[in-house]
Amino acid sequence: MRYPSRTVASLLHERMLQRDPVATVDVLQSFMDPIRKALERRLSCSADDAHDSTIDALMSYLAAPEHFDASRGTSLGAYLTQAALKKAVDRWRKETARGQRELKFANVVELQARAPNDLMERYVEASQAVTRLAPPRMPERDWALLRDVLQGESSTQEMAVVLRLPLGPEHERRREVKRHRDRVMKRVARLGREDRDDES
Repeated sequence: MRYPSRTVASLLHERMLQRDPVATVDVLQSFMDPIRKALERRLSCSADDAHDSTIDALMSYLAAPEHFDASRGTSLGAYLTQAALKKAVDRWRKETARGQRELKFANVVELQARAPNDLMERYVEASQAVTRLAPPRMPERDWALLRDVLQGESSTQEMAVVLRLPLGPEHERRREVKRHRDRVMKRVARLGREDRDDES
């Protein structure tokens, strides 16, 4: 389903400003599917997240249609899609933050269960491994990415900056960040195997 034309969207907006009760249904029917599909395409998010984010954005507009300023040259469809994109990103950040909190909690529980000597040995091993990975053994860009990963960074935008990726569609940047991250982590795993082989 396509976005309604600018003319149709403008008429819908005028009806919303006049508090036409039927306009609410027409707005939902006109924009729900195109915005949801745009989110799935541009963010590669799940159908459920795209649906929920679209509903959130549309409900915000329906509650206060006067917040949309047509004089700025932005179409109603673009305005609503941008609002839905922000809702989807916020939802993703909250989910990521919750996952990180749960992971940190699990790590704390695991650390508390270990013997002090075991902790010290693991700390020394980790420090030595990180030192062996530092440049020139690993390219500076990969090293910067690994540092971010070890410090718990999960933002695609932050990692894209570290990797000096060009600006582009969000889904492409996310795919590139994942590709680089996977490559670096494979290299770390390979180094660990090499070290174990050297010791045996």
